[in-house]
Amino acid sequence: MNKANTLPTEMAADRFARRVTARLTSGTDDLPYDISERLRAARMQALAKRKVVVHVRRAAPAVLHSGNTAVLGGGNERSGWWSALVSAVPVMALLVGLVVINDSQDEIGTNEVAEVDAALLTDDLPPAAYSDPGFVQFLKTAHSSN
Repeated sequence: MNKANTLPTEMAADRFARRVTARLTSGTDDLPYDISERLRAARMQALAKRKVVVHVRRAAPAVLHSGNTAVLGGGNERSGWWSALVSAVPVMALLVGLVVINDSQDEIGTNEVAEVDAALLTDDLPPAAYSDPGFVQFLKTAHSSN
């Protein structure tokens, strides 16, 4: 995160926390002693268990050029475009592979349909015989007798 962006958000969070604390504190004046003591103990426990915010600084990427010198921050703008182009190559290869697989599957399906059509047209029976209900019954009884 950028330090300029985190500073206003942290300040806003601190202001909100102070307003909530002031509102809660002003309401405790009317409470009995035992309840106010339980609230004080609960606040102490909450403060003890609160998360400690640790700011982690990320290191800038180092690029090693052909002259064996490391450049922090990724070099110039062209290296950003270059890395984007290089990372797009596997995606493009995947898309090309999927298109090739789809085309080959379509060709296989077309070849199977063509084989069935060729078998029907070169058969001794006319194609209309296959749609005849009596022929279907003949095939069922002929198949069960074998």
